[in-house]
This record gives sequence, C-alpha cells and structure tokens, in this order.
Amino acid sequence: MEESISGFKVRGDWGDVVEHGERITRALRDAGVHDPDEEYDAGLARAFDEWDEWRPKAHERLESDVSEKTADQASVEEGKGEKAGKKPDEDIKTAGEKLSESYEHLEADDPEAAVDDWRESIDYVARAADSAGRKALRRVEDTVYQNVMTQLAPYYFDNELVSANIQQSTRGENGERFVFEVNVNDDDLKDEVSDRLAEFDDEIDRWHVEIEKDTDAAEAIEGAEPPPEPEDNSKSTTN
Repeated sequence: MEESISGFKVRGDWGDVVEHGERITRALRDAGVHDPDEEYDAGLARAFDEWDEWRPKAHERLESDVSEKTADQASVEEGKGEKAGKKPDEDIKTAGEKLSESYEHLEADDPEAAVDDWRESIDYVARAADSAGRKALRRVEDTVYQNVMTQLAPYYFDNELVSANIQQSTRGENGERFVFEVNVNDDDLKDEVSDRLAEFDDEIDRWHVEIEKDTDAAEAIEGAEPPPEPEDNSKSTTN
C-alpha cells in the first residue's frame, strides 16, 4: 500500500482491490464513525453506510456492478415532490384544483384566500417541473456515467467521509490490473485510519475477505483460470 496526501493506494488484482476496501472499512468502523455519538454525527454514519455499500466486493465486476453503483451514488438527489412520493402529473392535477379554488374565493369576495390558493398552485406546478426535470436528468446521467464517463475517468465514489476511485492499470506489471485509491476527507480521522492500517499489517498475517470469491467472476475479471479441483486420494488400488 502507498500512502500520500491524496490517500491510501494499492496496485494489484481484484482481490487486492477488495481487500484494500475492506481494510479501510474496518479501520473506519474501529474509529467509530458507523455509530454516531458525541464525536461523530449521524451524517458521517450515513456516509459510512454509503461507502460500505459502494466499495468493491469479491463477487462483483468492475464494468457492471461498480459502474452501476457509481452512477447511482452520483445521481441527482430527490426533490421535494419525489420525497413526498408524488409524481409530476399528480402535482399538476393538484395545481389545477388549487387554481379552481382560487377563482371560487374570488367569486366569494375573499381575495386573501384566493391569493393563497394561487400561490399554492404555482408551488405545485414548480414542484412538478422539478420532479420531471430531475427524473430526465437521472436518465441522462445513468447513460453518461455508465457508458461514457467510466470509459474516460475512474470509477469513483465521493461523500463527506470518503473519496475513492478505481482505475484499470495500463501497465499490468506483476498482476497489477487495477489501481485503487481511497482518501479519508477529515485529516484527524485520516491519521487514525492510517495508524489502524499499520496495526493491521503488524497483527494480521493474511487478510480474509468477507465474501467468498466467485471463481467465475474472478476468471472473467482477471483473465485467470479457476483453481483446479482437489484430487480424491481416498481411494486406493491394489495389485
């Protein structure tokens, strides 16, 4: 592992990438960011969960699973209408109803209520436009990120806790198929993670990844042959 001001970097095969992500996650968990208290708030706990979801897993593939997760985490957040569970056409219908009520209040000589309904009608129209625009933008983003951006730039993750990116190495020396760099955005927490990673090197001779590797996925990703089946020596022959 290489450590610099830009983060913690490893070069290697898919197993090295997965292991690096797990070590970073374990170090963050040991620091307590997953459990908000007086030192770390709930926002960092959510950020930790987002990172834990995105980080590469042993059974995943870069160009499908990680690409999809990259597009999902980079997509536009939900607007007010979406958070309320309303579709654009529902808000347009409500806007029309409010506008009709506004005219009724005018006819009843109640201009103040009419203005209130008119303002609500405008708000619903704006919310519908916002929801429709966000939905359309996400469709564009999904296509751009998965089919274009990931061909030009690294597969990346970024939130208030962690910034990370994976690149496919052009060198490919000594099995170095990938470059995976992870940076912890808070300097004090980064120092704590650095100390914990050093302890892992001292304490753990061999790191075991949390999820059993899929040999078919490994073969597809790495171009490697799956391990041979063990020989059955239980049977013996006699002359």
